[in-house]
Amino acid sequence: MSRIGKNPINVPAGVTVTLSKDNVVTVKGPKGELSQVLEGDITISQEEGVLTVVRPSDQKRHKALHGLYRSLINNMVVGVTSGYKIEQELVGVGYRASNQGQTLDLVLGYSHHYVFQLPQEIKVTTTSEKGQTPKIVLEGIDKQLLGQVAAKIRSLRAPEPYKGKGIKFVGEVLRRKAGKSASKK
Repeated sequence: MSRIGKNPINVPAGVTVTLSKDNVVTVKGPKGELSQVLEGDITISQEEGVLTVVRPSDQKRHKALHGLYRSLINNMVVGVTSGYKIEQELVGVGYRASNQGQTLDLVLGYSHHYVFQLPQEIKVTTTSEKGQTPKIVLEGIDKQLLGQVAAKIRSLRAPEPYKGKGIKFVGEVLRRKAGKSASKK
């Protein structure tokens, strides 16, 4: 049995989980509402604030979907209760970030600015303090969408291995290379 799939999902107070006839799971909470379509065979049982994902057989496909759907539903429950937050920092001389509403303006050492339009579900804030690297903070309830947007922003200028310049996640450890060394005589 799947180690992840068999774990129960605790539903906190204030969160409602509904399963429609066409196998769509909807989770409503204080921060918003999320929904996910389930494969036809996977079912969910709900008892007194605890959700359990059940698979019909031990086929390879059912085993794969069992843990996947359990993780997706758990991420939805966590998202509507506390939300998710991703912080990125811009390392490099002259790198800047600013935002106007849902528009993120990035200066990344190219000859032009990158203007990035964010989805309405994501809240963005930028900070740039003197002596610190500029930071981008993304917040939202949908973990998948938040990770996808953060990866897209990071791909505009991925950190390089020699000096570490680029957009990186806060706390990310980069694998550094030594670079050229002087010739021995």
